[in-house]
Amino acid sequence: MSKGSRIGSDNKVLPVVCILTLIVIAWYGFSVVLNAPWEYDKAKRNSITLTTTELVSNTWSQKRPKLPAPHQVVREIWDTTVNKKVTSKRSLVYHGLITFYETIYGFAFGTGLGILLALGIVYNRATAMSVMPWIITSQTIPILAIAPMIVVALGSLGFGGLLPIIIISMYLSFFPVVVGMVKGLKSPEQLEIDQMKTWSASKTQILFKLRAPRSTPYLFTSLKLGMAASLVGAIVGELPSGGGSGLGFRMLSGSTFGNTLHIWSGLFSAAILAGSLIAIISVIQRVVLKRMALEL
Repeated sequence: MSKGSRIGSDNKVLPVVCILTLIVIAWYGFSVVLNAPWEYDKAKRNSITLTTTELVSNTWSQKRPKLPAPHQVVREIWDTTVNKKVTSKRSLVYHGLITFYETIYGFAFGTGLGILLALGIVYNRATAMSVMPWIITSQTIPILAIAPMIVVALGSLGFGGLLPIIIISMYLSFFPVVVGMVKGLKSPEQLEIDQMKTWSASKTQILFKLRAPRSTPYLFTSLKLGMAASLVGAIVGELPSGGGSGLGFRMLSGSTFGNTLHIWSGLFSAAILAGSLIAIISVIQRVVLKRMALEL
């Protein structure tokens, strides 16, 4: 590795490390502040005077803290992934896999729907004038209001299980794909399209030879946004479904029973899952764009 590349790498890593360090320090400080009232109340009832060291130690080791310390969240994630069987409903891996499947299915259906709608909008003016406003309007409705309606409606029709959650996930993930693909498919200059027509190229040939390659960078950007939205939809869909599984259900049960460790471990697991899926898309993006000579 050259000296310049090492310096560039350090310039990217150092700010991230500094920000993460500040966040962790602030997190530990707020966990003391928020958990201290319980310790003071317990010490008062037992007629005990707490030293500063005892106060800090106790606030960082409560079983049901208002704000768990970072090491408590890490330990909870470790215990519920490594020390629990994957088939156990107490395992974060079990709940994570359920959410993963819901996310992937919703993402796949949402991507397919988004690409089809984008093609219709680009190639048919009537579709663009009639469908696009409804697509935009659909995203102004809060998903928390729609999710229970979808679950109840599909449940009354006999469609339960993962299907309602997948549809909610698809509902959120298709929008970024539509917007990105419409912009990508329209990115070629009119001069380039006219030149293709002078070569007697059909609409299909223009699509696959010009529009589709030009839209590839836009597609991958949209896929990253769609994947994140799909995961949010899956987690939101798990809340009213009552299926008893998934990271969303785990966070909801933690909120119901006052177990903040379940909430925070589920939250971080969802973030890790989202980051991993987006990272996979980024790797595929680099490989595809390099093969297409669209990225150095």
